[in-house]
Amino acid sequence: MKLAMIGGALLALSACHPALPDKPAEAQRAAQQQAIANAEGKIDCAPPGADAFTRSCSVDRVQSQDGLFLTLRQPEGGFHRLSVTSDGRGVVAADGAEPAVVTVTGPDTIEVALGGARYRLPATVRAQGAAR
Repeated sequence: MKLAMIGGALLALSACHPALPDKPAEAQRAAQQQAIANAEGKIDCAPPGADAFTRSCSVDRVQSQDGLFLTLRQPEGGFHRLSVTSDGRGVVAADGAEPAVVTVTGPDTIEVALGGARYRLPATVRAQGAAR
């Protein structure tokens, strides 16, 4: 009985006061998908031949005595290994003959092009000329 009275009171209060503004449903859905992808270790990528980025690649992180290594896995099975550097370059190709081309795309994002694929990775970007 008390529960019904409390529920009725809350319903009456909500009818009297307008609801707080809410994000549009599409923005909420996008934020939720981003959170799920982040939790699953997904990143934006454009596999070889793709023009558009999709959040479909995964990242495996392995810390070893030689440093931090990232394995970037494409949805169709291809992958690239990167070594995280501490000299300001960000990442370098950990294996293979082709170098990774790193471009700063935002204050906390880099784009890595390697083997025809492109990956967007979170990164701490230092101001140019900042002390290392």
